[in-house]
Amino acid sequence: MSHYYSEEQQVESNESEISFNLNDIALKLMTDNGVFSKSGVDFGSKLLTETLIKDAHPNRLLDVGCGYGTMGLMIAKHFPDCTLHMVDVNERALNLAQKNSVHNNVKDVHVYKSDGLNEVSETFDCVISNPPIRAGKEVVHRILSDSHRVLNSQGALYIVIQKKQGMSSAKKKMEEVFGNVTVLKKDKGYYILKSVKD
Repeated sequence: MSHYYSEEQQVESNESEISFNLNDIALKLMTDNGVFSKSGVDFGSKLLTETLIKDAHPNRLLDVGCGYGTMGLMIAKHFPDCTLHMVDVNERALNLAQKNSVHNNVKDVHVYKSDGLNEVSETFDCVISNPPIRAGKEVVHRILSDSHRVLNSQGALYIVIQKKQGMSSAKKKMEEVFGNVTVLKKDKGYYILKSVKD
């Protein structure tokens, strides 16, 4: 059986379009079967996007587990000088993310396949992730650990995670890797966690 965190999707393709509106910016996004949150932007991704836009002005942004591009593209629309890298293991999601970047006229976007951060070689001042909880704790914690490697000094990792889906253990892991972690926002059981690389 294929999941949104599988490389290839066995479910039949059936593309549809959704809207994502934030601060007077509107994205039209193509989604499909076999990708995360296909019927609309999920609450956690929206919360992380809103929180980051208020907290940072990224020049180089990496979106890990980007799906069809929800968070990365909205942030890039708010900060047009931002260089955006989006990675995912799901090939269908990557094709959609590429398509959505073109449809929404987002410049300086690099979309490529990576299992976590394995294929990421550049460095960033900001890494974001709505991590694939269903892929398991080991996968999530690897994303948290590997983010440290690709961040510039004073760069920050931002994640969204539900309390009931491993927030405490993710927070502990971020503290262990970065030496710091801050809860930026709590809403409806969702937490936005931030760690800064010294």
